Amino acid sequence: MTGHPVQVWWARLDDARPALLTLLDPVERARWESTPDPAGRGRFLVGCALGRLVLGRLLDLPPADVPLRRVCPRCAGPHGKPRLRTAPDVPAGEPADLDFSVTHSGTLIGVAVCRGGEVGLDVEESGPDAVVDVDSAAGVALSAPELAALHARPPGERQSAFLRTWTRKEAVLKALGTGLTVPLRELQVSPPDHPPAVLTWPTALPPHPRMSLTDLLVENTHPAAVAVALRAPSGAEPRTTGTEEDETAVQVAVQDGTRTLADYAG
Repeated sequence: MTGHPVQVWWARLDDARPALLTLLDPVERARWESTPDPAGRGRFLVGCALGRLVLGRLLDLPPADVPLRRVCPRCAGPHGKPRLRTAPDVPAGEPADLDFSVTHSGTLIGVAVCRGGEVGLDVEESGPDAVVDVDSAAGVALSAPELAALHARPPGERQSAFLRTWTRKEAVLKALGTGLTVPLRELQVSPPDHPPAVLTWPTALPPHPRMSLTDLLVENTHPAAVAVALRAPSGAEPRTTGTEEDETAVQVAVQDGTRTLADYAG
């Protein structure tokens, strides 16, 4: 198989069960308890539990023993991108071989995992019930060419086009671990109806990584995207692409996160 394998598990808010709380470590439990919104607590619980169950299976560890750290690179708070702690015999600063990303929107929760690179996953609920202020969000998230192209579309197409662009950008920034600290307007991606690729990088980012990007559609409705920043061999030329023919293309295997959680929680 050509391309880079990524596994993505999807679950829903109503998969949250009290039994899943036993999987959380003290930092995660404190964050769960401090989240005032019941839906927010449920999304956090499902994301943590699903991530631990998936990683535990891949690492051959009890899910509660998966060594995770959540450190914000800006303030050192416990809300950064969750990452695996490296083994004691791995040099300091060396990334773990296995990386993962958690996303949620509305009632959807997803976890992506891959080896050999940093992964970012994003999903956005779409449809008539989704609360999306496209005009307001587009002014913050889109570059001038992207914004002009969006406004040239018929009004009925703008929500889906914007969310496709947004998920691509979020996935890329999650893979790089920067989050929204980088101006989204400086990160330009290909048009929604073109193969996904990064066209222009923000000046604040380091030299271009080998970035692979692919689109997903959850339940035939909700746009999502997966990005993988591959760890290039020393001396290799950086490349940016999202085409399936390229050696860095993402190959996604979708898994049933709801079943994974139900098998554990009963």
